[in-house]
Amino acid sequence: MSKKVFKQIRVTGCSDKSYEEAIEAAIGKAGESVHNLSWFEVDELRGAIQDGKPSEWQATVTIGFKVD
Repeated sequence: MSKKVFKQIRVTGCSDKSYEEAIEAAIGKAGESVHNLSWFEVDELRGAIQDGKPSEWQATVTIGFKVD
């Protein structure tokens, strides 16, 4: 019987356009050094304000990956 074991990391991605791009940035960057990414969940959404307007979208995600 095959047993699966997962480890989790928490990362924050940033975008000047959208939360979706911030999530994609976080997952993409994590995937450069961590292999077997399996799932993610959004923990926090926030942003930066400049001159009274949103200037950056930030998404903190927990990413799970299968341990070899």
